[in-house]
Amino acid sequence: MMVVSISYEQSGRTQQKRRTRDQLIAAARDLIAEKGSAPTVAEAATAALVSRTTAYRYFPNQTALLIAAHPETAATSLVPPDTGASADERLRAAVEAFSNVIIDTESQQRTMLLLSLQVGTASDLPLRKGRAIGWFEDALAPLRDRLSEADVNRLAVAIRGAVGIEALIWLTDVAGLTRTQAAHLMQWSAQALLNEAVTHGPPPE
Repeated sequence: MMVVSISYEQSGRTQQKRRTRDQLIAAARDLIAEKGSAPTVAEAATAALVSRTTAYRYFPNQTALLIAAHPETAATSLVPPDTGASADERLRAAVEAFSNVIIDTESQQRTMLLLSLQVGTASDLPLRKGRAIGWFEDALAPLRDRLSEADVNRLAVAIRGAVGIEALIWLTDVAGLTRTQAAHLMQWSAQALLNEAVTHGPPPE
């Protein structure tokens, strides 16, 4: 079904179709932020002032719409160019940037997490791609002179387990922290894992 959708968007009046697609995505994101729940394709169509028939040509089902509405970035690194060369500084910058993205797009992140937990959901969902692990591996690059690639990967996985929408939800909804407090604690946890790996060795296999 996705192939049909892509073919439709790429044939004739492509700029107009791109605008329509963007309108539907923007409407879905607004509805998620307003309602705190996942909108249907029909609801997004109504909000975007697009006919339902047209909307379903772009997004054949709710899952396709929510995947498109999830915040995306093509960044290969979250470490600013002016960051120091140490793993400590690089990781601190990456975790701060990642936490800011999670908090700024919390409604979309929560919706995607809920979708990813549903049985039978597609494995290509953004939260299942492990993109953040690659960002943390990049931040930890200075450790490659003392840790193997596998060790750096396991450390990045451990850090991802302590940082992200899952941790934010637990820290705010269960532990009762503010989002600022949660971001600080996630930063502390990431640095603690890094210090542990440097001092006592990487996480076990």
